[in-house]
Amino acid sequence: MKPLIGVLCCNEFSERPIQTVASRFIAPLAQLSDATVLLVPALPDTVDARSLARKLDGLLLTGSRSNVAGHRYSDSGWDQTPLDEQRDEVALALSGAMIDAGRPVFGICRGLQELNVLFGGTLRGDLDGHHLEGEERSFECLFTHGHDVTLARDGVLAAATGADRLAVNSVHRQGIDRLGSGLTIEALSPEDGLVEGFSARPNGGQVLAVQWHPEWDVARQQGSQAFFRLVGEALAA
Repeated sequence: MKPLIGVLCCNEFSERPIQTVASRFIAPLAQLSDATVLLVPALPDTVDARSLARKLDGLLLTGSRSNVAGHRYSDSGWDQTPLDEQRDEVALALSGAMIDAGRPVFGICRGLQELNVLFGGTLRGDLDGHHLEGEERSFECLFTHGHDVTLARDGVLAAATGADRLAVNSVHRQGIDRLGSGLTIEALSPEDGLVEGFSARPNGGQVLAVQWHPEWDVARQQGSQAFFRLVGEALAA
């Protein structure tokens, strides 16, 4: 049987409340990770984190248009809207339960930020145009903005890509301020030193997260393909 990976949804409120996840996050999991995908609602009352962690072989925390609420990591109560506090609750509870069970957890963009908060880290919201080039642009054009990241020489990403530097897209308003305890830096923005990737192996399960969006250009970028192959390797371990 193929391994089962949970992919966390987001709450969106248009004409009616709905659970959403972009299809681009799901397709590479089947193509490069050989996994069966289970969508997990970002509704705390519907998710028993401990029970679900026993059934899943892995978890992916996706990117999102919302930000992590400030009270999750700061006493100041600082927020950068839009928020999705129901997703915050499910992401932190389920990823914590998965890690406790020694299961792999992966994060993309918001997912990296959620995992950093889970490990006791903090976030910042004062990032300049190096990381996000104007939100007035069309959705597709947002992802044409990018920069290079340097990879840690002995890191998981460097080993998987055979590179010491990657060109990545960059569309985030928030980023890591203080890195969480026990996390190892995998990638840095050389311009301002922002942590753009980290890893850990608590309880034997792989934790790996990146600030950029490997799912966006997975067909063209070897680094993006390597990320999803690492997911598959962790699920099969």
